Amino acid sequence: MTEHLQLLRNCRLCPRGCGVDRTKAKGFCGEGDKIRIARWSRHYWEEPCISGKEGSGTVFFCGCSLRCVFCQNFEISQQDTGYEISINELAEIFLALQEKGANNINLVNPTHFVPQILCALDIVKGKLHIPVVYNCAGYERIETVRLLKGYIDIFLPDLKYFDSELAFKYSKARDYYDNAINAIKEMVNITGKPEFDERGLMKKGVIIRHLVLPGSRHDSIKLMELIGQSFEKDEILISLMSQFTPTKNCEGIKELCRKTTTFEYNSVIKAIEKYGFEGYIQQKSSAEDVYIPQFFNDKKVTFFQND
Repeated sequence: MTEHLQLLRNCRLCPRGCGVDRTKAKGFCGEGDKIRIARWSRHYWEEPCISGKEGSGTVFFCGCSLRCVFCQNFEISQQDTGYEISINELAEIFLALQEKGANNINLVNPTHFVPQILCALDIVKGKLHIPVVYNCAGYERIETVRLLKGYIDIFLPDLKYFDSELAFKYSKARDYYDNAINAIKEMVNITGKPEFDERGLMKKGVIIRHLVLPGSRHDSIKLMELIGQSFEKDEILISLMSQFTPTKNCEGIKELCRKTTTFEYNSVIKAIEKYGFEGYIQQKSSAEDVYIPQFFNDKKVTFFQND
């Protein structure tokens, strides 16, 4: 446990490489060495092979190493919403979600808490019998991804941008694509090809998510081409998403003050179809704020009102 936590003293878990001693101060992600979450519950709106009928056991972590301007969860990624828990409490949450019937443990935005998560998973080793999902923004260091071997069964990374200027404009991360594509390749190396149980639920593998942004269809099309060139069609699944919904943080960015059009979305669908990947294409009706989870600051409320 101590070995994992030592990584926080000169934190380089994400490509920002801020080097902050998070036992004394907050890193670029906005977090120190204490775990903060904003919600844990069964979640029913992930990909069908993740949520199933019983729901995915989702833990929403606070803070973020990417901090996209259009983030639908900006309350927890960039503001103070959320509450502190211990490593032991996180382990208890994992077991509670399993007891509630969740199909998996779904770690949402976990990158900057990897050391603490590994400690919690060590605590429940032999007791946790459902897959663990690493649900991230794709902005990862290969070295951090390699720490997850033997702990993570399913990787659910975003692949947001190819163009470095677009990545800088929306996420201040010109190096996004190079880091993301290399990290995803390592994820595939760790899990191997996708596998499913008799119910059609994913047991292991990688699903690459891509959200089609308004005004950025050409960048999305380029990404689809690069995915087609980088992976065999049976190595990964693709999840194409249309759910972009403008938030108040998008004010002043003209192209982000509207939803993605049907034309833009269909153009990206056509670009990926020719490569023969299996996966999911989200319906346009998903672009509504009703699908954004509610988050909490009160630990007691969240611990006893999650289903």
